[in-house]
Amino acid sequence: MHDTRQHPENGFPEAGHDHHTCVEAALEKAAGICEQRQVRLTPLRRRVLEVVWSSHKPIGAYDILDVLAGERGSAAPPTVYRALDFLLKNGMIHRIESLNAFVGCIDPDHPPAERHSGQFLICRTCGSVAEIADPGLERAVVGAAARIGFTVERQTIEVLGTCPICHAVPESADD
Repeated sequence: MHDTRQHPENGFPEAGHDHHTCVEAALEKAAGICEQRQVRLTPLRRRVLEVVWSSHKPIGAYDILDVLAGERGSAAPPTVYRALDFLLKNGMIHRIESLNAFVGCIDPDHPPAERHSGQFLICRTCGSVAEIADPGLERAVVGAAARIGFTVERQTIEVLGTCPICHAVPESADD
């Protein structure tokens, strides 16, 4: 969960925010969810979640594997994928399909069967991702699909653009 005191309503972190607070809040929230659901947040699952939350930029499974290998001397891909599957199943992270990478979920409290759809704004300049949770947008997609007889099972919306921080930086004359 992002610390909303650190993020404006646009979902992107403000310049100079205390990212450590984001990571700690996500880990604390995950521990509570696991306790409530009576599932185990093993040390490896916790560490993988911490690595995913280590930045507001999506991270790939092999990048996570590299971090763990650097810490533990070795890490097997199946263990990382199992940890990612657990975190996905429990709504603690999202997979950014277009990047084949993962980001932390800002609202992991939903029961796994009622997991909310992902709507992501991806900055093409800095790589940061903001998750937005707009029920109206979700309903609009489901409604449009229903009108043509399509049943939505899962939806992830990924929008590429420029975040407010990068947008505010003037482009150099060399571009």
